[in-house]
Amino acid sequence: MKQYEYVSVHIGKLFGTASKEYREIINDYAAKGWRYVGFIPTNMNDYGKLKDMDLIFEKDC
Repeated sequence: MKQYEYVSVHIGKLFGTASKEYREIINDYAAKGWRYVGFIPTNMNDYGKLKDMDLIFEKDC
């Protein structure tokens, strides 16, 4: 059986704020035994630009 964890990330203007933040989150979760499996867009503007996303991690129970 798998356990899943979702981490919300806000994408800043010009992808600046989150560009380093998501890498740190993925590295932190990997160090704790989680595996990054993908992301889900949770908020986009009217032009389809991604504003928020959830990073998805899994590990065996």
